[in-house]
Amino acid sequence: MSLLDVKNLKKYFPITSGFIFSKTVGNVRAVDDVSLEVNEGETLGIVGESGSGKSTLGRVILRLNEPTDGEVIFDGTDVFKANSKVLRHLRKKMQIIFQDPYASLNPRMTVGGIIAEPLKLHHLTNGKGSQERVKELLNVVGLNSNQANRYPHEFSGGQRQRIGIARALAVQPKLIVADEPVSALDVSIQAQVINLMQELQQKFKLTYIFISHDLSVVKHISNHVAVMYLGKFMEIAEKNKLYNNPLHPYTKALMSAIPIPDPEIQKQRQRIILQGDIPSPIHPPPGCPFHTRCPIAIEKCKESVPELKAVESGHKVACIRV
Repeated sequence: MSLLDVKNLKKYFPITSGFIFSKTVGNVRAVDDVSLEVNEGETLGIVGESGSGKSTLGRVILRLNEPTDGEVIFDGTDVFKANSKVLRHLRKKMQIIFQDPYASLNPRMTVGGIIAEPLKLHHLTNGKGSQERVKELLNVVGLNSNQANRYPHEFSGGQRQRIGIARALAVQPKLIVADEPVSALDVSIQAQVINLMQELQQKFKLTYIFISHDLSVVKHISNHVAVMYLGKFMEIAEKNKLYNNPLHPYTKALMSAIPIPDPEIQKQRQRIILQGDIPSPIHPPPGCPFHTRCPIAIEKCKESVPELKAVESGHKVACIRV
């Protein structure tokens, strides 16, 4: 059953000129006509280079940034049409784990205060009940409940991210947007946090949108994977279909960059190195946004924007050459 349904979502950030009578002279097209579905209890991985719009997409879905156009239906409710009262109720069901475990925790608050804050804001519990809930959450994420009176600077990066996860779990959400939750952590700690997230997903029947630039991590945790480039989806597929048979040239290039532990196989594989940088989202190229770097682009690619179409069950690609 679909828990989240995103239709034709757009987020443009206006560029203004002038100090007094400022006028809009252009837009940064961070998210440009994106549609997706996430089923209850599943994980959708979103991958792409830096600047492709992944984090903005996650924030707009949660309405942390207001959209330019489109709609998001979460658990049967239109998120963008919700008034403040309805939105406050939705906030309990939709949470986020931020990328930077150092910047996302208030250094002036104790860990107990950080985790208890959402409980107070949503009037779920207070006093002794709040303290018990904080201890329970710390234990759930693998921390000692006696550490509730300590401050964030007294913890390591992995422990801080566990605190961020505990805060997200406090209000018993259905959906969690994980915005590159392990990119700032050591590789050994990354595995621990990913395994923890999977255990919590099973235990609490959570649904994840997992944003990352690391395809190996996404393969480990996701059911479906969406490949994003310049604000658009290039390919969406079930995990095994995407990793076993990538069809879009951009996906193939990303896959070829995944290191393989066996040095002999690594030597023999063909590495696809893309030329140039990702174009500016202020002036995206006409036609297919990837054609300026695509090794198989033809003249028609410059003229028409390819539609994200199904090539088989559970596999969609936006490329006229496929």
